[in-house]
Amino acid sequence: MLQDVLAQAGYPRHLLIACSGGPDSLALAAVAAYFARRGHVDGHPVTVGAVVVDHQLQEGSAQVAATTARVLQELGLAPVEIRTVTVATAGTGPEAAAREARHAALVAAAENQGADAILLGHTLDDQAEQVLLGLARGSGTRSLAGMRPARGKLLRPFLGLRRADTEEICDVEELDPWHDPSNADPAFARSRTRVEVLPHLEEKLGPGVAESLARTASILQLDADYLEEVAETTFTSLVERNGRELALPEDALRGLAPAIRFRVIAKAAADVGGQQPGYQRLLAAEALLRRQGSAGPVELPGGVSVYRLSLAQLEGLPAVNSAQGPAQPAPVHRGGARCGKLVFRPQKPPAK
Repeated sequence: MLQDVLAQAGYPRHLLIACSGGPDSLALAAVAAYFARRGHVDGHPVTVGAVVVDHQLQEGSAQVAATTARVLQELGLAPVEIRTVTVATAGTGPEAAAREARHAALVAAAENQGADAILLGHTLDDQAEQVLLGLARGSGTRSLAGMRPARGKLLRPFLGLRRADTEEICDVEELDPWHDPSNADPAFARSRTRVEVLPHLEEKLGPGVAESLARTASILQLDADYLEEVAETTFTSLVERNGRELALPEDALRGLAPAIRFRVIAKAAADVGGQQPGYQRLLAAEALLRRQGSAGPVELPGGVSVYRLSLAQLEGLPAVNSAQGPAQPAPVHRGGARCGKLVFRPQKPPAK
């Protein structure tokens, strides 16, 4: 399985194993160590290093990290480094904050080691949990597509393995993995999904639920990739730029299939520095296309305002919206369009 993933990735020369000391990542380290000892994969030279990220969220985390690093060194991985991070306590939730801090540490370690790929130990069970959480939150295709086997330098070779398989690998290799107590903490939605929800579904619906959820993610990845490609091409062909703001012609937007139209609007918001809008915010922005005259603003996450500018205003004629009075935003360059536009304006200065 690892061999196939490395082949698909073009046989990276130096691998970085992200290891917490848990059974999944420790099993991955043990399998990767086999290739490290051989010195090649299918005849292609390979070296394997590792990084242990200490989030400092639990008492004794430094000792866990040190013990894990020693085990990785005994497996023959080199270099092995420990990265200590501080997880933000404000803003995003604790899981998202820890994930962000961990990702930054992995990227820094990969750069330090000159790694061509970062290997993560996520399993089929993790994928199933991800899909369930996406369903519970009412997420769209992108979220329900779950984790990708490969995204940039990140590789997940164990997405086809059950968690029990990684525990068996640790038993065979006589490794004693660390079991993170937060994985069973009901305070976290993912932990409740792992300990309560998925086992309950397996009991009531029969075995194979996790595999079915993971298969759903694989199918939706194909759909999400296609929709993303069409949306990107469409956005590029429609966007009109004017300094830090941009505009999209409303006639062209109205003619798009809804699945593409919403994605194009989201891309426009991201292009001027916004964040991924939620479904309700996207609905509000898209509804501007059905307004008469100039309208807005609709505020999107990340400090982006969206307006509808009517053709009359774009041509410099007075335009009054009966509900809101005279439209406030200044006219923008209208090019050759003979229709109104959705205009996206950042409300904060660009980062220096």
